[in-house]
Amino acid sequence: MIRFIPIPTDTVRAYRAGALDANGLAPERKLAEDSGYPCRHCMTCTPAGREVLVLAHRPFDTIQPYSEVGPIFLCADACPSGQGTSLPAFLTSEHYIVRGYGADERIVYGTGGVVATSQIPARAEALLKNQAVSFVHLRSASNNCYHCRIERA
Repeated sequence: MIRFIPIPTDTVRAYRAGALDANGLAPERKLAEDSGYPCRHCMTCTPAGREVLVLAHRPFDTIQPYSEVGPIFLCADACPSGQGTSLPAFLTSEHYIVRGYGADERIVYGTGGVVATSQIPARAEALLKNQAVSFVHLRSASNNCYHCRIERA
């Protein structure tokens, strides 16, 4: 069994309070023009007309060649953590990148691939059976943006 892990609540609160992002910039505020802004904390899409934060995020504890930085969205207002064992509601595309990482936060080669959304749980479970894989990232297949972390439940 697996669980989908959003960006930690403490990190999100810090960004909302003006903490600098991975590029050393304050998060930008934007009005959601439609409901296509996937919040990496509640793991739902921010409704049109609500404010979102746009910022650069590095979902790794260490800085090294594999610790990618990319743009993400967060609800500007408080929202509940979306952690759970079900496929997150904000996954509205047909395909996503599913990729395994070792305990050293480096890509485990041969684990990455573009997967149909419905197949994400099965692929993540298969990757996590490999003891070299400590966690999995779910990323956009078109833009490589980070969506969430997947771990053993």
